Formats: sequence, structure tokens, C-alpha cells
Amino acid sequence: MSNLFDRLVAKTPDLTAKAIENLDGTITTYGDLFVLAGRMAQVLVAHGVKPGDRVAAQVEKSVPALVLYLATLRAGAVYLPLNTAYTLAELDYFIGDAEPSLIVCDPSSDKGIAELAAKVGAKVLTIDPKGQGTLVALAQNEPADFKTVARAGDDLAAILYTSGTTGRSKGAMLTHDNLHSNATTLIDYWRFTKSDILIHALPIYHTHGLFVATNVTFFSGASMIFLPKFDPDKITELMARATCLMGVPTFYVRLLQHAGLTQSAVKNMRLFVSGSAPLLSDTHREWSAKTGHAILERYGMTETNMNTSNPYDGDRVPGAVGFPLPGVSVRIADPDTGAFLGTDEIGMIEVKGPNVFKGYWRMPEKTEAEFRSDGFFITGDLGKIDARGYVHIVGRGKDLIITGGFNVYPKEIESEIDAMPGVFESAVIGVPHKDFGEGVTAVVVRTNKDAIDEKTIMGALQDRLAKFKQPKKIIFVDDLPRNTMGKVQKNVLRDQYSALYSVQ
Repeated sequence: MSNLFDRLVAKTPDLTAKAIENLDGTITTYGDLFVLAGRMAQVLVAHGVKPGDRVAAQVEKSVPALVLYLATLRAGAVYLPLNTAYTLAELDYFIGDAEPSLIVCDPSSDKGIAELAAKVGAKVLTIDPKGQGTLVALAQNEPADFKTVARAGDDLAAILYTSGTTGRSKGAMLTHDNLHSNATTLIDYWRFTKSDILIHALPIYHTHGLFVATNVTFFSGASMIFLPKFDPDKITELMARATCLMGVPTFYVRLLQHAGLTQSAVKNMRLFVSGSAPLLSDTHREWSAKTGHAILERYGMTETNMNTSNPYDGDRVPGAVGFPLPGVSVRIADPDTGAFLGTDEIGMIEVKGPNVFKGYWRMPEKTEAEFRSDGFFITGDLGKIDARGYVHIVGRGKDLIITGGFNVYPKEIESEIDAMPGVFESAVIGVPHKDFGEGVTAVVVRTNKDAIDEKTIMGALQDRLAKFKQPKKIIFVDDLPRNTMGKVQKNVLRDQYSALYSVQ
């Protein structure tokens, strides 16, 4: 029994238990989930989806959208979630690279998606923000007794595209074993039980909202209150009957500004988890002072799921991401030589464990380059391990930006800006931002001082890049700082503009 869906069914003896509650009060039980997943899997297969095929989804958050993930697993296919903010220009690359056999999208974008789908011979179905659409309508008429397709533990369950510093985005290949091992480990480590009620306010197109929040909830037999998006008013209200919240640092910054956040409001809550971006130590301490709860910060990646976590019992150290999870090995190595480093020495974080992905989709050379000969994955994150064993992330060897929990690849933005008339060159960096963790910032050298302005650059990027990738500010300079080899020193720029958003 290696298919992740079969493992979930085996862990769910009570099919009448509540799995999902919508804000309108409608309830989806575990039995409902499995029936819906069976009917939807029938539709996928009828539309030509075969074991190992990719099913791409760019849809707003809804119960049917989440069921699509389960149905894809059940059909033996590979789930490919895509950020709802991606433009058609961006989707062209992902669809061309992954070559899905089926794409599920919002009805409002089906014409544009259909043109991209035609290039790879994919079919198109829809799910709208209310959970309606052609896929849902077809599923209603299908039988529920779908026989789940057998898969090996090492077979792919999902591909999630991640960012790098050179080349295009890479598809991280995650197996059924990867997802199962991480879910069960986190359930034990974070003490999840069927009595828990999670406030689910995250998107379901990346690791945090889809694999951490959803898989942990389902495999523990718990339930979730499903919010379409982050809503401070609703979350503070729901805390009275929920037990857990998983969020990005922006959630906690915004909640701290809410008058309804009091110790009385959180008295029923047992766990607040933060991830996807660095949590400022000040936010950690302010939250503890105001609520009496210490936020549990953890560290993961698209390629690895979760690697470390602050303890459930014991000190949750501000600025640290805790200890390696059971079964996961973490070490610090010299970025240049690969030599292992000692306590408090800063170097490259490398990880190994059942959580670590299989490799990059159709990039065997890149996969080989990112793994050591003994199987450790080179994360690209710089960090250290202190005398108590806590892992600290101090920066990134790669220039990846994490803003509001989303990964942003600077080269992609630089390429768009550099192509504009009047721009000589640009460097895109992330600098500290209270709300977003890092604010995307473009430092631009113009051909002459009147050649182009901030408004023109911002306007040109609107239809080319997802909103979270668009710079929050454009800074014009005469020259970019370079080292003796001519390489732009982004670290100098980050230091120079570190206080740029301090007034935010």
C-alpha cells in the first residue's frame, strides 16, 4: 500500500468524522472527501490521464480544488499546483516544461490556458472560486467506486516548481514516500490528534498550505476550518473554537495589529506555527508578550518538505528554526570545499532524509550537482548549528527572495527590466520588510537619467509578472557595486538598503 491516498484511507477509520468546515457552515466528512475524490478520478481517467501523467491546476482555493489533489493521487497521476497569480506568459513555461495531459483552471482564464494546452496536447477543465465548473459538473455524474491506482513509494506524487539564481524555474519531484514520511513525522512532533481543529488560511498551491497543513490534518484525522484567504477578523473570531493555526510571518504581523488578539481570544489555541519565510525575532517576542504563546518556527523547502522545527516542549528560540526532525540529518559544510564545519560556524546547510525530493524534473545534471555523493542535498541556505543543537538560518548562498511566503527568482525580474528601453542593467534584491519578510526591490542603472522612470517600469511589469514578484520599489543608481571579477555584489546592495522599508 504505497499510494498516498490508500495510506490516508487506511488511517481514517471514522468516515463520518468532520474533515473540512467552510465559512458558510457546510461540512465535508472524510467519507465525503473519498467519494468526491473517486468521482473526480473517474473524470480524470476519462479525459486521458494515465499513471505518471501530470495534472496541472491553477485554481482558487475551494473544497473541490483540494479534492483534485486527492483525485490526482488516486488516479496514479502527478499533481502540479500552480500559483494563481501566474500570468499566461509565466504559465507558458511551466506547461511547456511539465507537459501535463490535463490542466484545470478558473473559467475566466480557460481561453488563454487552452492556447497553452494545445501546444502540449493537454485537455482543459475548470473549477471556479465557488467550487463549480466543468470538472465538478462532470464528477457529479460519475460512480464513486474508483479503484485507486497502485503506485510505488518512490513514484512521483507531485511536482512543485521552485526558484533558483540561474536558468529557469525547476520542477521539484516529490514522491508518495516523501509526503507520507513528512506528514507522519510532523503529526508526532507537533502532537496532532483527531481532536485538533486547524484554521487553514494558506493557499493550497505550495508546500505549506497543501502538504504541511492539509496532509498533517488529514493523516491525524483532525479537521480544518477552510478560509478562502487570510482574514484577520475571521481568524481572531475562530480562535475561540480552533486549536491550531499555520501561517507565514505576515499573518502574525497583521494579527498583532488586530484589537481582537488577546490572551482571552487564544485561550483555546494550543499551537501557532510559522514558516515559508524568516520570522523576525521582534515578532516572536511581541506575540509571546501579547498572547502568552510562543510561535513555533520551522524550516522547510519545496524540495525537502520540512527539515527542522522548534520543539513542542522546550524553548522555542526566536531567530532559530529548531532541531532536525526525527529521521532527518542536518549538517553545515563549507560552501566552497564541502568540508564539515563545527558548532556556531556558518556554512551551507545540507540535509538528508526520507523527506528529501527525488530530483529536478528533466534536469539530471542539475539534480546531480545539488546532491553530495553521500546523498545530502545542498540547500543553498547559509546557517549554523549552535551548542544546544538549534539550527539558525543566517542568509542564502543563492539570491532567492522570499516575500510573503513566496519564492521569487531575481533573474526572471531582471530579465524583464533589462529588456526595457532606457535601462542599462538592473539587480533585484530582497531587503527586510515587516509585513512580507523581504520586499522585492529593483536597483536600476539607466542609459541616462531621463530615460525611464519608476512608474513606467512598474506598469510594464504588471502583465508580465505575478504581483508578488513585482518590485515594491525601484531605486535608480549610477553604477552597481562589483567585485574584482566584475560580479554584482548583491550583498552590498542588501546592506545599503536594509532599512528601506523600516517605516512600513
